[in-house]
Amino acid sequence: MFVKTIASTILLALSAVAAPAAFSGDATYYNPNGGTGACGKPLQNSDLIVALSSAQYSGGSNCSRRIAVHYQGKSVDASVEDSCPGCGSGSIDLSPAAFQQLAPLSAGRIQVTWDFV
Repeated sequence: MFVKTIASTILLALSAVAAPAAFSGDATYYNPNGGTGACGKPLQNSDLIVALSSAQYSGGSNCSRRIAVHYQGKSVDASVEDSCPGCGSGSIDLSPAAFQQLAPLSAGRIQVTWDFV
C-alpha cells in the first residue's frame, strides 16, 4: 500500500510538470478582411485565426502555432497569425469564424481559457 501511494504521488507530480500552461482572459473578434496579419499572411474573416497579446505574440515567435480556446463547454482550434497590441496578457482577438464557434458575434466579449496545442 505504501509503495502504491508513493507511486501515485510521483505520477501526479510528473503530470503537473508536463501539463501545458493555460492562459485566461477576454476574447473579442476582429475582421481581418483580407489584410496581412503581423505574421505576414493575408487573413480572411472565414479563417480560424487568432491574434495574441504582445506578451504571448513574443515578437512573432508563436506565428503559425495552434491554440485551443475554451468557452462554456465549447472549443475551437485557431492558428496564431496576428498580434493584438491592445489586448492584455492572456486576452485574444479571434476571427469571426473562430469566435462564432464559441459564441454569437453579438456577445462581443467573452471570458475564455486557452493553451498552445
